[in-house]
Amino acid sequence: MPKKINIAIVGFGNIGSFFYKTLEKNKKSIALKTGKDIFIKYISAKQLNKKRIIKIPKPKWIKNPLELTTKNDVDIIVELIGGSDGMAKKLIFAALKNKKHVITANKSLMSKHGDMLALLAERNNVNLEYEASVAGGVPVIRLIKEGLISNKIKKIYGILNGTTNFILSSMEETGKSFVEILDYAKKLGFAESNPISDLNGSDAAAKIKILSSLAFNKKISEKKILTEGIQHLNQEDIDHAKNLGYKIKLLAVSETINGKLMERVHPCLVDKNSYIANINSVLNAIIVDGYPIGRTVLQGEGAGPGATSSALISDLCSILRGNIKYPFGVSHAMRKTTKSFNILKRYCSSYLRVEVKDQHGVLSSITKIFAKNKISIKNLIQIPDKKKKKASIIIITHKTLELHYNKLIKNLNKNKFLIKKPTFIRIEKV
Repeated sequence: MPKKINIAIVGFGNIGSFFYKTLEKNKKSIALKTGKDIFIKYISAKQLNKKRIIKIPKPKWIKNPLELTTKNDVDIIVELIGGSDGMAKKLIFAALKNKKHVITANKSLMSKHGDMLALLAERNNVNLEYEASVAGGVPVIRLIKEGLISNKIKKIYGILNGTTNFILSSMEETGKSFVEILDYAKKLGFAESNPISDLNGSDAAAKIKILSSLAFNKKISEKKILTEGIQHLNQEDIDHAKNLGYKIKLLAVSETINGKLMERVHPCLVDKNSYIANINSVLNAIIVDGYPIGRTVLQGEGAGPGATSSALISDLCSILRGNIKYPFGVSHAMRKTTKSFNILKRYCSSYLRVEVKDQHGVLSSITKIFAKNKISIKNLIQIPDKKKKKASIIIITHKTLELHYNKLIKNLNKNKFLIKKPTFIRIEKV
């Protein structure tokens, strides 16, 4: 007879409710595949009587989630509260200390406290599983920890935020403005009411830090990484990129250069015929370059109840099979602190859109600033607007140092012909 395992779910919004419903529906299948009989013993959330897809049965209700961490009849705690601190942090720390297995979808918490949580799990011989924290239903964490265990990973990159990908691909398809598409994304449920962490790149930054730690057997980066969002982009940039043979994507990238680690999140111009350029809507895609496997590509739904529940159940089944594993693939003692590669020493080509007054000598002045900052121009397009007495200057550069771009933009901003700050987007070879 299968052994009974008791589960407690903390956080019962859309994800929690869907996860509960999916677990109940798949109990027999899970028992068949793991030899364990699961039972959802307790549920905890802010409000018992809130309108939900599934009503919380009163016998299962626990008001204070921290009580679950000391109950003898709880084997696994599933944390779906969210946030890097507060109750989510207290709950998971307490659960691991009390030898409870933990499953979480919380990328903010894992990117901030993952090292300490992993050490606690290791010391107490329990699992800390977090597949759902990165790329929803795309099993990239398990792929790195298990499927690519023998590979030396050189680079991992991709689209890790479905909201921004939906906005950029929809702007290209419809010709509508950033604001219009953002409002539409909110109506469809693809963007939160306050989507700032998606738009400014911090959501993708938290995810790439987690993947980077796994891929390179290192501790999670404490220093800020290069993080830029898409708020400053508009339809003109989408159109110009298209005309030049590119598409714009918000990419998260982690790679080693001369033994040092470089992590970054920012909009990129990518070749319109590349694989990554054609990942649209809310899909996520992750590319792993390693040896001896070469290139591995994963694609799928990056968020939503279905994708997240799929990842949560995958983590649950891993625990049910009795597999106690190091949360980051290797022991805490083996995970090193890696020096960061100085981003200012990175070479890349770039796209710049400079809005200027349409006056004599402006173009000459702009090109002189580029030359002064050791930046060679590959392509230049000038688009005058006689009615508004302004012009857009679109420039594609040859490869140069990030340091030179920083100086260039500072110098351009001082130019009296400039109407507004230039738009700067790096070109990424993918």
